[in-house]
Amino acid sequence: MSLSSSPVPQTGVPGVRHSTFDHTREFMGITVLFFDEKVNSVIHGFIPAGRANHYMPSLKAGSIVKVDHFEVARYSSMYKITDHLFLIRFISPTIIDEVITGAPEINLQS
Repeated sequence: MSLSSSPVPQTGVPGVRHSTFDHTREFMGITVLFFDEKVNSVIHGFIPAGRANHYMPSLKAGSIVKVDHFEVARYSSMYKITDHLFLIRFISPTIIDEVITGAPEINLQS
């Protein structure tokens, strides 16, 4: 599956635009939005805190990536940030590879 990824804007940490914290301000993970241009759909992705450092170098706003070996789960309405029914969870074997050739331009304003 090839998806466009863009960390959700918010923090000042280089390479990470949004981090998720719980009510005690404990870091829970990184929220990523994936745009599947084949079906014109945005899918919410979540990287747990324990895997955040591993994936940080692969996360660049507006990049086109190929994601393999991930988990798909139903969305909890409490955390729903897209209209998609499912959520992509990064697990231990998840691999992110940036796609350089033939990648379309991503409009981050929409």
